Amino acid sequence: MQENRQESDMIEIVPINQQYGYDLMKQNINELKRAYPFLEIKTAGYSVLGKPIPYVKIGNGAKQVLYHASIHANEWITSVLLMKFIENFCKAYIFNQTLQGYSVRELFQSVSLYIIPMVNPDGVDVVTGNVDIESEIYKNYETIAHGFTTIPFPNGWKANFNGVDLNLQFPAGWENAKKIKFKQGFTTPAPRDFVGEGPLTQPEALMLYDFTLSHNFRLTISYHTQGQEIYWDFQNSNPPRGYEIGQRFAKLSGYSLEEVSYNSSFAGYKDWFIQDYNRPGYTIEAGEGINPLPISQFEQIYQDNEGILIYGMLNT
Repeated sequence: MQENRQESDMIEIVPINQQYGYDLMKQNINELKRAYPFLEIKTAGYSVLGKPIPYVKIGNGAKQVLYHASIHANEWITSVLLMKFIENFCKAYIFNQTLQGYSVRELFQSVSLYIIPMVNPDGVDVVTGNVDIESEIYKNYETIAHGFTTIPFPNGWKANFNGVDLNLQFPAGWENAKKIKFKQGFTTPAPRDFVGEGPLTQPEALMLYDFTLSHNFRLTISYHTQGQEIYWDFQNSNPPRGYEIGQRFAKLSGYSLEEVSYNSSFAGYKDWFIQDYNRPGYTIEAGEGINPLPISQFEQIYQDNEGILIYGMLNT
């Protein structure tokens, strides 16, 4: 447990003052593993461009929880949120401290928290400037974006490399999502809102689906930006304690607990999880403004959300 370490000796690993791409996340994960060997780091799947998508497991309890972020490319600040939470949780574990008033070591023994910090690494890299603008990869993004001149490029890019919105890929009213998005003009690969040729046709969405099937998650949180809102239901269904936990999340964060508008209420990961498991699943829209949110918002976002991240582990 490395009790002889001094807190003042600990180097901050996850930067909170710069754009956050895939390579930096991988580097940080490797550094966290070296600093905190009790972390489990494995690959959950692969992106369209073949990038391994890592997950981080914290704790060894029987109760399983899943948090994931950056399913939308220009919401990459949510990856920093989950990575910094991993770091802060590990520090508190080493020094037998509390977070939000709860013993981290007790949580470690009772819960297995799985975190996928960057579901859409290909998309994140184009938004954060980590794709060579002379490359064929960048030109593919440009070609798709060219058909949607009202969406700024690359800042407006939410989709994966294939121009599919990964949070419209799940078998929970996918046909309804298709009708809505086609009516809005998203009938071909696009920077956002294209549902694809069918549910689970994209490797990143299939990864998240299969990863969920292979575990027994009691609760899931999908991190997005922006709006300072928490969405908790699917088609007016209320999984046991779903609304009550959502109310607590709202109180802890200062965010508002909302029902999803009809046009956005189908084919998301949360929708599928609630539909198939009848367990609490949440989409949290962190921060406020125009995506991608500036990294200058990070400290406020973290402050608002640490309580949610701890409480989600408690309520399983």
